[in-house]
Amino acid sequence: MDLVIQNLQAGYGKVQVLWDVNLHLNPGEFVAVIGANGAGKTTTLRAISGLVKPTGGRILLGGQDLTGRNPSDIVRLGLGHVPEGRELFPLMTVLENLTLGTAVRPEARAHSAQTLAQVFTLFPRLQERQTQLAGTLSGGEQQMVAVGRALMSRPRVLVVDEPSLGLSPLMTQIVFGALKAVNDTGVAVLLVEQNVGASLKLADRAYVLENGQVVNEGTGAALLADPTVREAYLAL
Repeated sequence: MDLVIQNLQAGYGKVQVLWDVNLHLNPGEFVAVIGANGAGKTTTLRAISGLVKPTGGRILLGGQDLTGRNPSDIVRLGLGHVPEGRELFPLMTVLENLTLGTAVRPEARAHSAQTLAQVFTLFPRLQERQTQLAGTLSGGEQQMVAVGRALMSRPRVLVVDEPSLGLSPLMTQIVFGALKAVNDTGVAVLLVEQNVGASLKLADRAYVLENGQVVNEGTGAALLADPTVREAYLAL
């Protein structure tokens, strides 16, 4: 398996957010994590990336233990993270922001020209705007940069947090299409997304988080048809 989370516990200070979360991601798989605000979705991704230190459990990437490692080590091992809110450097150009994705992984630096060409193929608009300051881009264009920066590290697993947040329906469709195209190249994708319907249509499998625990899981199609999921998250 590309990613395995076993009995993960994590939180902030004395506030525990995750309680024995178990999930896995097979090679080349597209998996979604859905749930209400405050369910622990972002904390799960931040724990995987080392931005939040787990208080219990284990996280394995390609059989290597990530638990307690710092974020740069985790990137070197093959994890890319597209954070909620994008977290770009607004006074740096598009190209400079993208190049930062190669900073800590020697393999990424060695193949940076090839990967950059792939990112520009995925997002032609970024090639047109590569010398433009990131802070002057539209929200959708900034999301493209955030995805592209993560891809520049040449990850085996890409975790993506709320990519459609604040985007128009058209730009959401473009970003989701890009994530599917990335997944089609063999990169496993773990997606946290507020647009439950769209994410379940993309996902091979999905997990439902409530109050920091996995309460349901299944194929994307099965959860999309599940009356409980439809009532809780799709208003149907």
